[in-house]
Amino acid sequence: MEHSSQVRLNVNGESHVLDLDNRTTLLDALREHLHLNGTKKGCDHGQCGACTVMVGGERINSCLSLAVMHHGDEVVTIEGLGEPGNLHPMQAAFIKHDGFQCGYCTPGQICSSVAVLEEIKANIPSHVTSDLTTPVQLTADEVRERMSGNICRCGAYANIIDAISDVGGVRA
Repeated sequence: MEHSSQVRLNVNGESHVLDLDNRTTLLDALREHLHLNGTKKGCDHGQCGACTVMVGGERINSCLSLAVMHHGDEVVTIEGLGEPGNLHPMQAAFIKHDGFQCGYCTPGQICSSVAVLEEIKANIPSHVTSDLTTPVQLTADEVRERMSGNICRCGAYANIIDAISDVGGVRA
């Protein structure tokens, strides 16, 4: 019985071929094999969102997903969004609005925030979308609902909502 596989991942625009144990999570492939330590291991149960990355433009908890499931997929981590001197607008907004304290959850929060704005732009409703016959609006309630899977133990939620709203072009 084969216990490992060769997995090709396109991470932050760069192709990688990895020989991985079939039980390796995407989170562990990113951190331990590709040395991209921005994505954090929080609860390792998919409850905190510290490990949020984008796969094919959608946000996922990388601790709950096996790397072999993403053979050939496009993965974007916090390192792929921007860099010092050339920050992604969401990274800059988190700094501007003080959307972090300890910073541990910040990479997952930012990746999730970028995807939230794309979900709203794509008119994907959430549990609090009140009118399914009109385009989804960027509101504080929409942002809170969509970001509910990302926990900040420092309690910077109000500033995070301000950052997302700023990038989305709305004052919450």
